[in-house]
Amino acid sequence: MNQLDALKQFTTVVADTGDFKQMEAFQPQDATTNPSLILKAVQKPEYRSLLDDTVAQYRGRALDELTDRLLVRFGCEILSIVPGRVSTEVDARLSFDTSASVTRAERLIELYQAQGIHIDRVLIKVAATWEGIQAAAELERKGIHTNLTLLFSFCQAVACGQAKVQLISPFVGRIYDWYKKTAGAAWMDADHAGAQDPGVQSVTQIFNYYKKFGIATEVMGASFRNIGQIAALAGCDLLTISPELLAQLAASKAPLTRAMDAQAARALPLEPVQLDEAAFRFALNQDAMATEKLAEGIRAFCIDAGKLDQLLLTA
Repeated sequence: MNQLDALKQFTTVVADTGDFKQMEAFQPQDATTNPSLILKAVQKPEYRSLLDDTVAQYRGRALDELTDRLLVRFGCEILSIVPGRVSTEVDARLSFDTSASVTRAERLIELYQAQGIHIDRVLIKVAATWEGIQAAAELERKGIHTNLTLLFSFCQAVACGQAKVQLISPFVGRIYDWYKKTAGAAWMDADHAGAQDPGVQSVTQIFNYYKKFGIATEVMGASFRNIGQIAALAGCDLLTISPELLAQLAASKAPLTRAMDAQAARALPLEPVQLDEAAFRFALNQDAMATEKLAEGIRAFCIDAGKLDQLLLTA
């Protein structure tokens, strides 16, 4: 059995890509996209027609509508391949606007429904800012399920659990990157591998807390740099993995066993945490890594959203 098949025994495997033609070989259950992945895909010749067709069909419509229609077009193609759900992201430029995020999410769902896609097959991705979490809470109350992304800290996860969001995507690789860069020459890869990886430790803490207190929100580890990080999180609810790393898992016959255990987590001596807005903002502020990576992630998605805008305007 290869590592990918072994992982599927413990964890729901999700493809992290807009390149849906790469997915079929790995048979993931779900798929996730983001502005950067869609931008990367539409610049490939085999996907350019999706952008051109969208512009041709809806020329003259508002730019934000064209963007949403393109995202949904990719999402529908993905859903023709995966049996489960696709995550589609609200414009990152709305990350601090609760009302506008809700409005855009509702439109995305309406566009999916117009294509015959059931609401339960779509997760709306929103950045895990305070405003994004409140938008997600409102959407969940309306029956629209959400995936909270750019999640780097325990306080973000606690607030998402309180909001009863469907799923969170705590990042692994970007946390690892920050600690490695901060440590500089003192960093030793061997000392921060597997369970000692700071990104793995972050997801493990969140997973254990959710399972200990019966929080129904799904935990989906994201943003991986190597298959060692993935193996160290085997047993997590879901893991969203790039096609490149899926291929490495499929090519490896090395043993892979469960690393995370919900039953064991329930026995841990943890204390419940409650966060209001002030406590959330203070806790996030005290976490330099999470503060920097959240801001950096939003900025990067905004830049790529702007590039996608330009492609739509010039098509």
